[in-house]
Amino acid sequence: MLTIQELAPLATGETQKVATRQAYGEALLELGNQHQDIVVLDADLSGSTKTGMFAKAHPGRFYNCGVAEANMAGTAAGLACTGRKAFMSSFAMFAAGKAWEQLRQSVCVPELDVKVCASHAGLTVGEDGKSHQMLEDITLMRVLPNMKVLVPADAVEAREAVRVAYETPGPVYVRLSRASTPVVFADEYRLELGKGALLREGSDVCIAACGVEVAEALGAADLLAADGIEARVINLASIDPIDADLIADSAARCGAILTAEEHQIRGGLGDAVAQVVVRSCPVPMDMAGMDGEFGQTGTAAQLLAHYGLDAASLAQRAKALVQRKGN
Repeated sequence: MLTIQELAPLATGETQKVATRQAYGEALLELGNQHQDIVVLDADLSGSTKTGMFAKAHPGRFYNCGVAEANMAGTAAGLACTGRKAFMSSFAMFAAGKAWEQLRQSVCVPELDVKVCASHAGLTVGEDGKSHQMLEDITLMRVLPNMKVLVPADAVEAREAVRVAYETPGPVYVRLSRASTPVVFADEYRLELGKGALLREGSDVCIAACGVEVAEALGAADLLAADGIEARVINLASIDPIDADLIADSAARCGAILTAEEHQIRGGLGDAVAQVVVRSCPVPMDMAGMDGEFGQTGTAAQLLAHYGLDAASLAQRAKALVQRKGN
């Protein structure tokens, strides 16, 4: 179980903000310095995905595949066949969307060591609008047999996700954000595949979140506490495999679960948690996320508030869920 020492001082107001894509680039460079079997592929977006740091340090192990994500997936698979660990990056819209069939056939079927690290995911892409706000990638990736799916909450967990991806045999998908978001974890935090993290204890309702929504969930818990409602907050960065034990324990202790994600609830975190709940400990549930609609242009903060994914909106959803639990 996570200890308080592994949490950054988010609750004190001393909030540092870092984009998870930035942490990815730094972690990839560090791993590349240590391991010669790492190769990196990008789709002409290395400045935005932050793989440019690796390219500058290790030009012989970097491949710019151009605006051709499907071809990049096939190339990554070929490199993995030679014993390399291939990290391929692009915007999530293209890495998960354009290359899905190639990832299925050339990477997941033979279980090759290809790590798909996709940046600019979710609503927080912001002003780029619905064409670039990838809201379906968790669904697309977690439905693939053999694909592991990680959605880090902050820069610390993003660095950990890169390490876990390297150490985990076979395909891994890591979802990264464009916007700078609050740092939740202290530097000593360690991510474990298939394990969630208990960030705050409570017994009235559980808020289960991933990615940028973890900071919003912690903010919602503060608002709820002011109204006498104690919310348990759990971080589920490992979507597949998911921590079924932590979810079942949270359902039993709290009697209600609210999930929060900047993604479609159909096939996303909400769906993954609901599958565990219905099988192990059925309780009232609600799911905060996108429900069958595309996003629109706006700042990251504006969009989270508009679609009910900011702390205040999550607190209101949690209150309604607590009332349902009591009926």
